[in-house]
Amino acid sequence: MNYDILLAPVITEKSQALAADNVYVFKVLKSANKTQIKQVIEKKFGVKVASVNTLNVVTKKRRVGKYSGRTNAYKKAYVKLMEGSKIEF
Repeated sequence: MNYDILLAPVITEKSQALAADNVYVFKVLKSANKTQIKQVIEKKFGVKVASVNTLNVVTKKRRVGKYSGRTNAYKKAYVKLMEGSKIEF
């Protein structure tokens, strides 16, 4: 099992509100699919996954002084757990 698929949990106000409903948000590899994400979450955290939704976060233009550039693009996974399962960070 390749645990490198999970890059980091996404900790925001929105993700913390979703955690109350058993939905956790992770930053994952762009090449990862839903089945791989589900298997890694179940093995790594020892929980049962109900569903996985993914989305590609697009780049945004950013400017710092005279320098302009773009933010990094990444894939985000919303993982819904079965009742009674919980992930602690």
